[in-house]
Amino acid sequence: MKPPTLKEFFRHLPEKLDTDAAEGLEAVYQFDLSGIEGGNYFLTVSQGACRVNEGKHDDPHVTLAMAGEDCIKVLTGQLSGQMAAMSGKLRIMGDLGLALQLRALFPGIGS
Repeated sequence: MKPPTLKEFFRHLPEKLDTDAAEGLEAVYQFDLSGIEGGNYFLTVSQGACRVNEGKHDDPHVTLAMAGEDCIKVLTGQLSGQMAAMSGKLRIMGDLGLALQLRALFPGIGS
């Protein structure tokens, strides 16, 4: 079931975390999202758990900037993150490796 808003999407994201994939990972993902579904959110992945906060983190490991609707498409597998980056829809600042790992941390989102 697809949440109706980006805020709802992020609220349910921690439930979808693959704890095995997150084992040993300590990372902060900042999402700077534009458009109607825009906003600022950051995910803290630590000790096999995920926490979501609204706003901007002071020192994220990686920042992903895109339109809110594209963010949901990328995280649910409807849009390739690589294609979004190559077409300019997604800007990645910081640790590219963490950005590439994001989809694997939440494999159940698209289902």
